[in-house]
Amino acid sequence: MRAGEAILVANAGSSSLKFEAFAAGPDGGIASIGGGQFEGLGTAPRLHAVASGRTIAARDWGADGFDHAAAVRELGAIEGELLGGRRLAAIGHRVVHGGMRFAEPLLVDEEAIAALQALVTLAPLHQPHNLAPIRAYRAARPGVPQVACFDTAFHRAQPAIAQSFALPGRFAQDGVRRYGFHGLSYEYIARRLPELDASLADARVVVAHLGNGASLCAMRGGRSVASTMGFTALDGLVMGTRCGSLDPGVVLHLMDRYAMGPREIEALLYRQSGLLGVSGISSDMRVLRASPDPRAREAIDLFVYRAVREIGSLAAALGGLDALVFTAGIGENDAATRREIAAACAWLGVRIDEAANAAGGPRLSPPGAAVSAWAVETDEEQMIALHTVAALRLA
Repeated sequence: MRAGEAILVANAGSSSLKFEAFAAGPDGGIASIGGGQFEGLGTAPRLHAVASGRTIAARDWGADGFDHAAAVRELGAIEGELLGGRRLAAIGHRVVHGGMRFAEPLLVDEEAIAALQALVTLAPLHQPHNLAPIRAYRAARPGVPQVACFDTAFHRAQPAIAQSFALPGRFAQDGVRRYGFHGLSYEYIARRLPELDASLADARVVVAHLGNGASLCAMRGGRSVASTMGFTALDGLVMGTRCGSLDPGVVLHLMDRYAMGPREIEALLYRQSGLLGVSGISSDMRVLRASPDPRAREAIDLFVYRAVREIGSLAAALGGLDALVFTAGIGENDAATRREIAAACAWLGVRIDEAANAAGGPRLSPPGAAVSAWAVETDEEQMIALHTVAALRLA
């Protein structure tokens, strides 16, 4: 990336579009120059954007529920201020599922979009919304290169056995396998840990990405060894509205006993379960922590219990544990959840210092702890920007 140029990163969710702009930094790397977020897309859109330390846009459209394409058009109106007059060199996107074909970031063309569209059934909550701004920018800015960065790519380094289901081989050949997700977050943490402690560069680490979407990743030497998410982003931990691991027999029972069809089951497992389903109150851990309702405590306890069980499983996959890292919305900000998980992992040697935990880290463990504990802020947008710069160099 040359002087006078900038890269825009778009991280789209079902009802949101986070964006961040990067330019060349003084050290030869990249530096954030501004960003913001559209929220409430499809219902009551809101925009907040900052650049050079000041607010450049703050708008609420009320009930005018426009979509991601409209958000891209609105973003175009403030692009000059956001980029500080720099030329837009490329746009980097988070795409949740790369399937078997895409293991590296790639420059997007129509063939790639069609291939990624075919993966929508594997990530119905995410993939359509990831592709929406790519299509919108191809229409609005056809001359600007776009780079897709995949949440599944980081996990392609896992041993074959960690990616396998015990199904007949023909299904594996057709792509039915464990993919793993949140890879951009884990990749960033893998880069960040040696900066915090050089001994973590080759360590056996479990990273807990705990947010509305939640998963764990076992890493050795900064590479993925195993993860809790599998074929889809539904597997593994209890999440905000997703159930996590579920006996497949439950799905058969729902079909037989309740005559539920595929789309009804999809809505139940992806949107009506998890913390929301168990509590009947909210998918937001902050709301549940503040609630006196015993159902809120039940949901929290299940969230913690399942995380602890899976940490034990990943420690087994690693043959031991040197560090436990918390990241994402809950992991970075909820000291109570960190404390409860760490206490239940004491048998592994995990200990945290209460003052350090209350302060938010980054180091949470006391000196001499057998397993160090950390709270580290993730940065998927920076990881996407770095991949986008690299893809442009290779083009």
